[in-house]
Amino acid sequence: MKSFHQGVYDRWAKYSLFEQMANVGAEVGRVIAWRRRDREASRNAFYRALELLDLTAKCSVGKAQLREILRVREVLVDYFAGGNVYHSTDEGWEKYFYPFNFAARQDRK
Repeated sequence: MKSFHQGVYDRWAKYSLFEQMANVGAEVGRVIAWRRRDREASRNAFYRALELLDLTAKCSVGKAQLREILRVREVLVDYFAGGNVYHSTDEGWEKYFYPFNFAARQDRK
């Protein structure tokens, strides 16, 4: 797998959890948007989302935070590359990540 985010850990660690997850959500949105039009672009967005989740996991400060981040990663992989045993949907992912976008905007004010 190609690495997309080399040398960004220090900058990523400065973001709040809300900003980190909002960025992950943006990549997930790209996976969904590109899935039917351009499989390679969709696959690359998926890999970028996983990398960002891994960076977020490295930055996590608590056990509960880490558990949530790793669970999201597990379910994302299941949905986009596995058998979808958790019965995820595009709409479900959008609903999951939307509050992070909202919170990140409020956090910046």
